[in-house]
Formats: sequence, C-alpha cells, structure tokens
Amino acid sequence: MNKVIIMGRITKDLEPKTSQNGMTLLSFTVAVNRRKKDEADFISCKAFDKTADNICKFFTKGAMIAIEGRIQTGSYDNKEGAKIYTTDIMVDGFHFTGEKRDKQETSTQGEAFAPIDNGEDELPF
Repeated sequence: MNKVIIMGRITKDLEPKTSQNGMTLLSFTVAVNRRKKDEADFISCKAFDKTADNICKFFTKGAMIAIEGRIQTGSYDNKEGAKIYTTDIMVDGFHFTGEKRDKQETSTQGEAFAPIDNGEDELPF
C-alpha cells in the first residue's frame, strides 16, 4: 500500500502549467514541521486537472494545506549527464485545515471554522 498524508505550508506562489492536451499540471512544495523546534521537511508535490485547479483557486503561498496522495520516485539525467533521483507526492486530494486565510476574507465570509463554545471545560467522557 502506498498512501501518505501530510500537512504543512505552501512555500511559493502556485504557478500551474497547461499541457498540450489541456491538462493542468501543478508542482509545488509543502513545508512540514518536524517534532523538533525550528526543523522542517520540504516535500515536493504534484497535482493534475481539477485537483490542481482547485488548489490554485483556494490556496496561496504560506497557506496551510493537508495533502493526501501517494509517493512516486523517478530519475532523470541532468544537463551535465548526472542521474538525479526524485521523490514526489502525487496528490489525490487535499483538505482545508480550518486556518483563517486573512482578515479581508474572514470579515466577508464570517466565522465558518470558529470553534463551538458550549461553556463546558471538560469532555463528558
């Protein structure tokens, strides 16, 4: 089984590309924090078609995103003839994290992800 789930921040502005047959291609990197403070892994991700379109529509640089997908490895020869090995997450889906985007969007969209305060400090179980 090859399944991976990560959550982190998008590191750069998203720049989708369109293939000759009209398919949207999106390559981006997600910074995922490690348990140790001030350490992160930078994970290369690839998304296609509607998934790529929707990521571009709803996320920007610095936004928190949760990604579901599979790991795919590959290799290619660079200009100097050296073999370069790659590891990417092929994105099957994504999830919103509940993080507020910015003050302008929050004020116009309301508190869609605000926690519910039922006045109880303890869980009933």
